[in-house]
Amino acid sequence: MRRSTKLIVAGGLGAVALAAAAGVAIAGGEDESEGPDRPIPAADLQRATAAALDHTGGGEVTGTEVGDEESYYEVEVTLDDGSQVDVQLDERFRVVGDEADGTGDGDG
Repeated sequence: MRRSTKLIVAGGLGAVALAAAAGVAIAGGEDESEGPDRPIPAADLQRATAAALDHTGGGEVTGTEVGDEESYYEVEVTLDDGSQVDVQLDERFRVVGDEADGTGDGDG
């Protein structure tokens, strides 16, 4: 491979790596010590959603995560008043805790 071709390929790979890193940073949903959040898979989402909404008495699921630091599943619920609650579930979809997470306007 010619030197100029090698430089172009190397530069292109570097740009892809930078774009991927920037995409993760912009998307958020990541704890540096844990890596990117993994949403609850579709096969488990309905049960996790039902358990979380039953616990909060309603609202809208606005985020999910598997392998959260506090529990097996975490379901973020935004209540009608705009406040958010993170509902922690075990692997059998039983509530093991919850935490108020502020309002949905970025203050939380």
